[in-house]
Amino acid sequence: MTTPTPLPPLALALDTTAQFTLGATLVAGAFATIGVLTYASGRARRRALIERLTAPGAHGLELPPAGGSRRPRFAAVDRRLRATGAGRALQRKLAATGLDLTPGEFFVYLTGLVVVLWLAAASVLAPFFGPIAGLLGVLAANAFLNYQRQRRTEQFINQLPELSRILANATSAGLALRTALGMAAEELEAPAGDELTLVTNQLAVGRSIDDALNELAERLPSRELVVLVTTLVLSNRAGGTIVASLRNLTSTLEERKETRREVRTMLAEVNATAFTIPLLGLGAMLMMNSMMPGALARVTGSPAGQVAMLAAVGLFAAGFLVIRRLGRIEV
Repeated sequence: MTTPTPLPPLALALDTTAQFTLGATLVAGAFATIGVLTYASGRARRRALIERLTAPGAHGLELPPAGGSRRPRFAAVDRRLRATGAGRALQRKLAATGLDLTPGEFFVYLTGLVVVLWLAAASVLAPFFGPIAGLLGVLAANAFLNYQRQRRTEQFINQLPELSRILANATSAGLALRTALGMAAEELEAPAGDELTLVTNQLAVGRSIDDALNELAERLPSRELVVLVTTLVLSNRAGGTIVASLRNLTSTLEERKETRREVRTMLAEVNATAFTIPLLGLGAMLMMNSMMPGALARVTGSPAGQVAMLAAVGLFAAGFLVIRRLGRIEV
């Protein structure tokens, strides 16, 4: 029977070192895996926190997105845009409209719209009209945001009589103003319900009633809301009952609501005329270019033709603005 030959001391040392190295490598790999998983989890939580704090309407406490908790698109563009002053202004404007859009999404969609309008105008009319169409696309997008903000403000104004009635009933029952605002946020539909929910959330984290209501008046500027906010703020500072003031304000808001509806109906024809005039000019150019293909390209091929075309576009724009201004009556 053969006796196994013992390993020399050097071989034993090398074998022990190899085992130690293998064990250390496994331990290091396990720690590295744990570290990577921890880093990924922390990064995901950080991203979720940033998205929650920088959602549309952001001031630390946000309005819930209109379309639910979807993941925003173009996150990289959105982060870079929010770092600029123009991006933050766009963010506040989008928050006032109630649209489920981030500044990055709006910027990308606007860029695509400008490119499409530029190429369409350059191919259908003449290359000279490409930049004009792109500029009109930017102005139209800004006008759309203003329209959405005004529309949301009008909807909120229409809900002010019901809001004032709920606050009057709640305060007459002995409830505090904070509790009355919470009840109104639960009972009213959007946009008043969403805006009051934001106000109650701000009050829950320690903001004063004055600051929260004044910020509401800044988001949705209107004379009616300013009167209501002023009434609530003064009563909160001076104390005392506000039931009689709110009941009188409710009847006044109802009368103003009917007056605004009548004025809007009377001015519908004027507003339609303001939009018809630019469309007539565009239709005339399309008709001329279809009857004489290349006519607009030849007209805008000389400096004199370009100046004449710019003057015509400016006159149409001036007519649109003048008619809109004449048809704007503040009630």
